[in-house]
Formats: sequence, structure tokens, C-alpha cells
Amino acid sequence: MAANNSKAGQTDKCASVHVRRVIAYIVLILISFLCLFWFYVLFINATRSNAELGGGFTPVPSNHFIENWTNLKNGTLPIFNGMLNSLIISVLTATLATYFSTMTAYAIHAYQFKAKKFMFTFILMVMMIPTQVTALGFIQLIGKMGLDNTAIPLIVPAIASPAVFFYMKQYMDSTLPLSLIEAARIDGSGEFKTFNQIVLPLMKPAIAVQAIFSFVASWNNYFTPALVLHEDKKKTLPILIAQLRAADWLKFDMGQVYMMIAFSIFPVIIVYLILSRHIVSGVTLGSVKG
Repeated sequence: MAANNSKAGQTDKCASVHVRRVIAYIVLILISFLCLFWFYVLFINATRSNAELGGGFTPVPSNHFIENWTNLKNGTLPIFNGMLNSLIISVLTATLATYFSTMTAYAIHAYQFKAKKFMFTFILMVMMIPTQVTALGFIQLIGKMGLDNTAIPLIVPAIASPAVFFYMKQYMDSTLPLSLIEAARIDGSGEFKTFNQIVLPLMKPAIAVQAIFSFVASWNNYFTPALVLHEDKKKTLPILIAQLRAADWLKFDMGQVYMMIAFSIFPVIIVYLILSRHIVSGVTLGSVKG
């Protein structure tokens, strides 16, 4: 009798797990559809003319893709310069943010000093300051330094990235034992060698996650570049897209706008595909503190 009850309980448990798994798959499929549907709408609209777009949405592609691309490419806006500017700024920003934030997190994690807790709290407090609050002082500072209308003020401040630092610190708490660092020191490894050859390889999943987040944030950034960059050839794609949308009604072409938006997201998709294999493990381990 007890054996029958045990088998019945196991059967009910397996059925419950199966139901939860089916529900989870249904929810994930729905969320994936909602996320990907807007990309589909974007690429469909990039194939339509301004007049067709004014008539409402249709799920069927049109035949104006080449026309929209030709008009955009031969227009007044330097879209290839914008792509190059965005790539340079975003790649350097992601590189600096991940490397130096990981180094800062390593210092807080591996060293013992009096101001350790204060420094950790102070960095998190900096994360709470909105960019808009410091924008006026930032513009005045770069003007006095002669850096206005250059990409330097958009790249160098990425060294100080509190959000990336916090994520890296949590990830190190989960995956980087202090005994490993002590063993490297006993073996005669210098601090920079330990960091670059031992710590960084262990942090690859977290670095991949934060690299793509930093890249996308920099790629989509409009506020600061709009304040700093003034010449069209030096502007990034988000600024050029805003200028294209702000054209007067005689020059306004919604097909070109959709084409330019589609053109601007290809690098983001490529970066995601390159780093995607690290993202799941990085998010999972980084969110759990051991």
C-alpha cells in the first residue's frame, strides 16, 4: 500500500513538473515573439515607401528597399561616417568600461584596506547621479580643455562605470576565491600578471555580458553626443537619425528613417551573436552570490 502511494506521489510530482515546464515554454515563446515582432516590423517598413507607410501597417514586404537605401546613401547625411564614429566610440567605451571596472572590482575584492567599505559605498552612490545633473559642468569642463566637438569626452569617462563595477564585484564574490589569488602570489605572480592572466579569463562570461550592455548603451546614447558633437561628419548614428526625422515635410521620408534605423542595428546584432554564448552563464553566475 505504501509503495503504491509512493508511486502515485512520484507520478503526480512528475506531472506537476511537466505542466510547469510547458507553461514556462509557452511564456518564453510569447516573450520571444513580442521581442522579435518589432524587428520584423522594422525590416518590413524599411522596404516600403513614405506613401505606403502613411497608409498603415502591412505584414507583407514591399519593393522599395533598394530605393530607400539609395536615397539614404545619396542623401545629405554622412551615414557611413556616423557608422564609423559610433563603432569607434562604442567599442572603445565597452573595452574601457569592462577592463577598468573589472580591475576596480578586483581591488575591492582582493585587497584589505581601511576605506574598503567606504569606497564600495561611494562608487554605488556615484551610480545614482543622473547624467543630466552633471551635463552643464561637463560641457564647461571639456570646453576649457579644448575637447569640444571630439570623441574623447565620450570615450574616456567610460573608465568610471559604477554599474559595470557593481556587476563585476558580485560576480567575483560568486566565482573568484581569494585562495586562488593567494596561491598565485605565493607562486611569485605579480599583481598585474595575476589580474590579466588569471582573473580576466575567469571573468569572461561577466565581461561578455557587460561588454554587450556597455556597447549597446553607448551605441544608443543620444544625450551626451548631441551636446558634444557639432559637425555632421563627427556625429554618431542616433544623432543623424534624429536629424533625418526632424527634416521638414518636403524632405521627410519615413522609408529612409526606417532604413537608417535598420542600418544602425546591424552592428548590435553582430556583437550580440559574437558574445551570446557567454551571456547566459554570465547572467546566471553574476546574479547569485555564493
